[in-house]
Amino acid sequence: MTIQNLNAQAPFTTKDGSTIRSILDHTNAPVQRQSLAEASLPPGGGTARHFHKLSEEIYFLLEGTGVMEIDGNTRTVAPGDAILIPPGAWHQITATGPAHLRFLCCCAPAYDHEDTYFA
Repeated sequence: MTIQNLNAQAPFTTKDGSTIRSILDHTNAPVQRQSLAEASLPPGGGTARHFHKLSEEIYFLLEGTGVMEIDGNTRTVAPGDAILIPPGAWHQITATGPAHLRFLCCCAPAYDHEDTYFA
């Protein structure tokens, strides 16, 4: 049985500019094909527009509000929203409210800096 507590995980900045804490991935558990992390953006902050060739992602918003852009389509997002980001889709999320935007990010295969591409 593998159990990790979010508060025990050290934050780091990803290649796209978000601050994440890995909850479960190959660095801290015997996970083979996916990763789960908590991401955070300060008010007004956003990720750099990017895509992943391999990873399919799901964002699940926990706190704050933002704007999600996927392949040129934008939507306002809020807590409780789940967002599917297919492999190869250009995407960017921006925090638009007065509080941090906090969300879970699930990637399959697992997140890897080398699978993050920019224009």
